[in-house]
Amino acid sequence: MTTIYDFTVDDIEGRPVKLDRYKDKVLLVVNTASKCGFTPQYKGLEALYRKYKDQGLEVLGFPCNQFGSQEPGNEQEIATFCETNYDITFTMFRKVDVNGEGAAPVYRYLKSAKPGLLGTEAIKWNFTKFLVDRGGNVVARFAPNDTPESIERDVAKALQ
Repeated sequence: MTTIYDFTVDDIEGRPVKLDRYKDKVLLVVNTASKCGFTPQYKGLEALYRKYKDQGLEVLGFPCNQFGSQEPGNEQEIATFCETNYDITFTMFRKVDVNGEGAAPVYRYLKSAKPGLLGTEAIKWNFTKFLVDRGGNVVARFAPNDTPESIERDVAKALQ
């Protein structure tokens, strides 16, 4: 059986990262964009990360340009935007597709492990969030309009 730990993805600087490095951590995996109405959620994601990282939370950001072309920049531009505007310290990865034939394998896995409303797997928009427990199980999927603040209780519960 596949788990999130079976995947290797490239960080925003192009270095391969084996996700098994996050074993025994709680993960919040988010597809992000710099020019989206939900972009201010970066602030809440970073606040969650800073509040709970010592308890084992990792936020993993995956830029995606599939929704309204709202992430047009290259990795360097994305990294600079995140650092300059939101002081992001959680791990950001290379830009990926989350839907379609070119969808990143880790996103194919997340979507099949926790389908969305009415069983649809497709990601509907930027800032869809997946919560993964310490055992690597996808335990929740949150819509783009579910703010980091509104899911804090779920994150805290997963950390217990």
